[in-house]
Amino acid sequence: MTATRAPQHAPELRAAARHFTHNRRRFLTVTGAAAALAFATNLPGQAHAAPAAGDFDARRIKENPFTLGVASGDPAPSSVLLWTRLAPRPYEADSGLPKSRIRVEWEIAHDERFRRVVRRGSVTAHPEFHHSVHVEVDGLGSDRVLHYRFRAGSWISPTGRTRTAPAPGARTAELRLGVVSCQAYHDGYFTAYQHLAGEDLDAVLHLGDYLYEYAVNATGGERKYTDRRLPAHFNRETVTLEDYRLRYALYKSDPDLRAAHAAHPFVVTWDDHETENNYAGGTPENDVPPEEFLLRRAAAYRAYWENQPLRAPQRPDGPDMRLYRRLRFGRLAQFDILDTRQYRSDQAYGDGWQVPGPESEDPARTMTGATQERWLIDGWRRGARPVWNVLPQQVTFAERRDRATPDFKLSMDSWDGYPASRARILAGAESAGVQNLLVLTGDVHVSYGLDIKKDFRDPTSRTVGTEIVTTSVSSGKDGADKPANWAALTGANPHLKHYHGRRGYTRVTLTAEQARADFRAVAAVSTPGAPVATVASFVTEAGNPGLKPV
Repeated sequence: MTATRAPQHAPELRAAARHFTHNRRRFLTVTGAAAALAFATNLPGQAHAAPAAGDFDARRIKENPFTLGVASGDPAPSSVLLWTRLAPRPYEADSGLPKSRIRVEWEIAHDERFRRVVRRGSVTAHPEFHHSVHVEVDGLGSDRVLHYRFRAGSWISPTGRTRTAPAPGARTAELRLGVVSCQAYHDGYFTAYQHLAGEDLDAVLHLGDYLYEYAVNATGGERKYTDRRLPAHFNRETVTLEDYRLRYALYKSDPDLRAAHAAHPFVVTWDDHETENNYAGGTPENDVPPEEFLLRRAAAYRAYWENQPLRAPQRPDGPDMRLYRRLRFGRLAQFDILDTRQYRSDQAYGDGWQVPGPESEDPARTMTGATQERWLIDGWRRGARPVWNVLPQQVTFAERRDRATPDFKLSMDSWDGYPASRARILAGAESAGVQNLLVLTGDVHVSYGLDIKKDFRDPTSRTVGTEIVTTSVSSGKDGADKPANWAALTGANPHLKHYHGRRGYTRVTLTAEQARADFRAVAAVSTPGAPVATVASFVTEAGNPGLKPV
């Protein structure tokens, strides 16, 4: 156990927090105090310099500033987002850099040796954003494999590989995806990423819990380091902006995670642990004043954006961040990336596994919030008709009973705790003519393959979609092939076609004819370098939903 401490938020942010009420996430005024809480004071725009300190000559950087690697994300036709963060000393609060802006050069090419450069330019790394860099590069052509790198002074970053999406009308033959979630540093090594980096993929979908707020001791928890000691400031829960920034530095210093980011473009969304376990909208897990939690949420959201390959529309505004968004890959697939944390109703019956009842089944309850729900369904109705409508999101969508008897319980944190919200989503898909709904999920530290039923109370009812739940990268430690509740869950849920409990990732391949899921697992995460194996493979046919083993 570590000692508790009062969060050291800046005084002006604390003063601004008092302008909140418990039931509103937005400010009551547009005063300077409100702007301070929004972390807007002196923040530079995308193309403007910081108003205070002058430039720092990158040639004066004496240590490698690219310790956290490079990343790319959210591929679009002819465009991709490039990311890095300058951090010569990543485990220090200032990353070993002055509070000055630094010029960073970038280039993107057809080849790894950069003999055929497509675009190049420079960007300012601002101290207000912890010297992170987000470069939206356009004019690249569709469906292209590209290589990129950064330069700061005499230092050159590792080379990353990325790709653009197919053109809107393209008849893409195949789309290969890696699906990952839940990477608790203290629970073990990120060996899954070592193997994922070697896969031939078009993109990686990260479905949340990229970071955990929990303390990491000097030996890295279950990693049991003998060759290093981690600084003491990691051995506490993350609460402040400095806490979250340092924790991202710890995670991104992992070589396997860096390798995966360099190998593939990522499409990211969060779950709870990037902020706090099982928070719901503006309601924290623990009993703290609302202004304290919103300060924490603002800090967490800010650090998330700084450390992820996200575009400008995702830049947070205080404790609010528009993370849900839509990506298209030709005529083959549309991805509607959801946020099931920021707008949800509080968990019913105090959270956990509970017998469902009037509180959880209240039609007013929502998992997505009304605005996001309308955005999703309107996007299905008004958009192009892809072969696959893919829904990357966080928590288990299909019903999951803990036992076969009438007194079964359901998880109040999953969609089972929000059945009316789930029913509206499925009704919206049906009314929009969605033929092939594929839900991709993380959160539970195991892999599932589930048929989504029209009526989960009737096992013979029509199958209306497919859910692929990927296991964790490391969370839950080594795991087991068959967890303790394997027999109970498979017996109580006939629509559950696959259940496996070790760490790893899922490879999903989409074609015009079928979607295939290969569930990949590593033997252990308590020691580095474990081998990976495919433990099960399933397909669901276009126009004929329902998982079938391969």
